Amino acid sequence: MGILTKLEQLGDRARRLAAGSTLRGENYYCPICNKHSSRFLDFGIPPRREVQCPHCGSLERHRLLWLFLEQRTDIFTRCGGNMLHIAPEQCLREHFTNQFDGNYITADFMAPDVDVKMDIQNIDFPDESFDIIYCSHVLEHVDDDRKAMREFCRVLKADGWAILLVPITAQSTYEDKSITSPEERLKHFGQIDHVRRYGPDYIDRLREAGFTVTETRPSDLADAAFAGKARLADGSSIFMCRKVPVTA
Repeated sequence: MGILTKLEQLGDRARRLAAGSTLRGENYYCPICNKHSSRFLDFGIPPRREVQCPHCGSLERHRLLWLFLEQRTDIFTRCGGNMLHIAPEQCLREHFTNQFDGNYITADFMAPDVDVKMDIQNIDFPDESFDIIYCSHVLEHVDDDRKAMREFCRVLKADGWAILLVPITAQSTYEDKSITSPEERLKHFGQIDHVRRYGPDYIDRLREAGFTVTETRPSDLADAAFAGKARLADGSSIFMCRKVPVTA
């Protein structure tokens, strides 16, 4: 589901390590690893200019998430609880591992270096298992994303929260199950393993799954100067999801 292979991960890490030693400067700042760089690295297909931290590998969405977690949640100060992290990013994984001290579960459908192999359309955990769920840029790879959202809602505790991020790249969500070839998926969805493009109506799907949703934009967390220094992407958002309270 869009996860780099182990060799690709190692190659990317080597590239960043080599770049990190030569990109010393103060132009850019990563709040995750708390390091400055003269520039960030290009990343993506096609490449986005200067978006990847050469030190920890974070991208725009990871740095935005970090600011949100620091400013709008108690994740780094709480005692107790557990967390489910889907398709875990290396730049975040160590921080969450340390914070939850054994109550942090990583999961993925294909990646070998996770705690649980998981199809998020059929999550093999009981109802209300997790205090926190984080899943970023995975749902656009999943055939039945609505079922996956319902599964996240099911395994989230009544007082828990989930952050479920997708790229918003269309005016409205567009999908066509007849499009199956890599070439056509690249043409229609922007990546050979994507099955849809999401629009702002993504929030409606989350609500249909049983969540209340709060959207937070970069301007809610940082001024323009910091957003530029941390290379936060315009138009990106954090979607904080909580279960709709059950009424008697």
